[in-house]
Amino acid sequence: MTITVYQKPTCTTCRQVHAALRDAGVDFEAVDYYTDPIPKAKLKELLRKMKMSARDLLRTREDIYKKLRLGERDLSDDEIVDLMVKHPDLIERPIVEKRRIVP
Repeated sequence: MTITVYQKPTCTTCRQVHAALRDAGVDFEAVDYYTDPIPKAKLKELLRKMKMSARDLLRTREDIYKKLRLGERDLSDDEIVDLMVKHPDLIERPIVEKRRIVP
């Protein structure tokens, strides 16, 4: 099994998750999605795995959320994912993905 943590390194919660996994001896890959953006298809796959809508993954306290007036707009999941790809601050973090390695 492989674990990938999609994170923002300056995020307190991300640093706590990173430290907890490291201290537990868990082998994982950390992806800074500000320098290595999550592609739209991957973000949709992660949402599907988490059984979440795109709106459920929005960081509603971010300035960009307020600037784009996302709380007042009726957008599809696809439109929200497009905005998340364009503005990574909109993505709630961290996202931890476990994948089974199939031989």
